[in-house]
Amino acid sequence: MNKTLITGVAGNVGSALAHYLLKKGHQVVGVDNLSTGSISKLPEDNNFTFIKLDVNIYEELAEVMLSHKFDYVFHYAAMVGVQRTLDNPIKVLEDIDGIKNILRLSKNTGVQKVAYSSSSEVYGEPVSLPQIEDETPLNSKLPYAVVKNLGEAYFRSYHQEYGLDYTIFRFFNTYGPQQSKDFVIPKLLHQALHNEDITIYGDGLQSRTFCYIDDNIEASYRIFSDDSLKNEVFNIGSDLVYNIKELVDVILKVTGSNSQIIHLPALEEGDMTRRQPDNSKMKAILNRKLITLENGIVKLMEHLKK
Repeated sequence: MNKTLITGVAGNVGSALAHYLLKKGHQVVGVDNLSTGSISKLPEDNNFTFIKLDVNIYEELAEVMLSHKFDYVFHYAAMVGVQRTLDNPIKVLEDIDGIKNILRLSKNTGVQKVAYSSSSEVYGEPVSLPQIEDETPLNSKLPYAVVKNLGEAYFRSYHQEYGLDYTIFRFFNTYGPQQSKDFVIPKLLHQALHNEDITIYGDGLQSRTFCYIDDNIEASYRIFSDDSLKNEVFNIGSDLVYNIKELVDVILKVTGSNSQIIHLPALEEGDMTRRQPDNSKMKAILNRKLITLENGIVKLMEHLKK
């Protein structure tokens, strides 16, 4: 039985990954400082262990990684959320310590492969679309994006210097039942279901793609499990583009809401105008159609009803 560590396990993607790996027969240890995550998202399973700690503190992480012999590590812990990261730039930079701690301890404890959750934010304001892993310039300037970019460099360097294998995932807007309500889809869906005013920053013409959590997890697992794909970077996301106004239209259609749209002042920074991954590598591995935005929102509503 493979023994796997997930950092940031109480978040949207980390918790879904934990549930998925348990079904695949992994023994999973999950760690999280619970600054934004929630214990309620975690699986109840004899092969799952949760430990509260901060990966940015070496001694706390070392105690866990030295007492377990992990085969694999998924480093998903990070400060997330556009406004939160803008409000806490120094706190964001502390995540560099967590990246270094994970890599140092993985190298020294015999971990076979490490996955890293990077972000579409590394591309910054795009110079071309779609954004291709090995071709599109990384035009990032904000602390969150710079940290993710630096993290990628650390993973490549540890492979070059020590032979530690890795997989880098650049996540594009991934939504699901466990996502916090301060992210765009759960926030707008909550407003629509309660017939509250739907709030949009700026003109609402910012374009995004939206990936349902099931597509993210299955694609990431298949990529990570295939040794022929190791030491590469993968965009993980949908290639169907919606601007925020179009997203609201889909939510209003699915929910039948009477909510009115209210435009708030645009964010001063961090709200990139365009996002669109080239996800051809991801789709080739997944080898099926991705879940549509409309079907994904229906899935979220069904979860809320439960």
